[in-house]
Amino acid sequence: MGTGREESRGALQQVAEREVAGRAGGRVRRPAGPTEVDIAYIRPAPSGGTPVVVIPGGPGLASAVPYRAFRRRATRLGLDVVMMEHRGIGLSRRDTAGADLPVEEVTVGAVVDDLAAVLDDAGIERAVIYGCSYGTCLAQVFGVRHPRRVAGMVLDSPMLDQAGDLAATREYRRELLWHGPGPVAQAVRALLDAELVPVHELGNVVQIVYEFAGATALERLLRARLAGHGTRVWRRIVGLGADEVAGPGQRYVVEPDLVAGITHGELGGSHAPDGLPLDPQSMFVRDDVPPFRGEPEYLPAALPGFTWPTAVISGDRDLRAPRPVAQRIADLIPDAVQVPLTDTGHSALDTHRLAALAVARLVRDGRHREIPGRAAQIANLPRRGASRLLGTAIRAGITVDFALPRSRGNEFV
Repeated sequence: MGTGREESRGALQQVAEREVAGRAGGRVRRPAGPTEVDIAYIRPAPSGGTPVVVIPGGPGLASAVPYRAFRRRATRLGLDVVMMEHRGIGLSRRDTAGADLPVEEVTVGAVVDDLAAVLDDAGIERAVIYGCSYGTCLAQVFGVRHPRRVAGMVLDSPMLDQAGDLAATREYRRELLWHGPGPVAQAVRALLDAELVPVHELGNVVQIVYEFAGATALERLLRARLAGHGTRVWRRIVGLGADEVAGPGQRYVVEPDLVAGITHGELGGSHAPDGLPLDPQSMFVRDDVPPFRGEPEYLPAALPGFTWPTAVISGDRDLRAPRPVAQRIADLIPDAVQVPLTDTGHSALDTHRLAALAVARLVRDGRHREIPGRAAQIANLPRRGASRLLGTAIRAGITVDFALPRSRGNEFV
């Protein structure tokens, strides 16, 4: 008899297979060193318009299962969406003999060329490329290596280069939430002075709560920890996101193991942590990970050559790809506009899907220059996406945990 986890994996596989077997999905056989892999893709509603290729974040996020509702909504809005199951993940995890792909065969360059092969198989000459978070790296590298296939681009919560992004992100986070005069920064300093929590835990919690629940909820949780409350919800938050950066994850949803060469070797996920509070590198640091060998392209030098219309989405609560990084990218691309979204954290694709779809449709229709003037309207669209529920859950957890009496079980150990 299979375990519950195995049964769940089997059910998710069936869901993923059904998505690929839809109206115009398919598989493309691709080289993978000494072996081959069938790259799966989904295209639920082909049309005569320009398709939109959507690349989620990660590395490690699947496409077939997590974004079913997103594709249904996109179809209702008249978008011809294409999504590829990233090599080393989900339906594209194993080679044609049934073995996991070698880590060294899961690279940014291979994934970008997989995407070009998917477009060939689907009969798509040019498409709008929508990348989110890590997906913006793939989108930009695709633009460098396959420029004739790009009709337009959306870069949602974007990344640019490891050294520049890291320096900008550290400075932004620390000025806002450690050195600054605001109440959250005051609470962060007090908690650090009291030495009640490890520095790396603090950074993880601050990022998650600020992005998903906002500054008021974060301040309340930090004050609760100072008062000896809030440890139950704190521990739960510390565990959030762990499956996205280490271990086997959950098959067909998030699988970080085979993409480790990208996370660490090409993107520098654990490269050069500085040991100070609010370091974005701290949650990625692991033993026995591939060493950082350099990025696949130096994108700051390439972006001025992008000739297509581009929209750069930036949430005002994004601590992973903060506004200065988005501004730098928009300044480098000649025909780019910024899309500042209020009350939004990282990844509109996951937390504000109607906004993501609105921007994608405007870029597809050649109306990207209208977007800055409509940014407030777009931000005020109803919130969709499973991740939006996390903020509500965090705020409720803080309220409940803060009300509990302090006891041995509620103390930080």
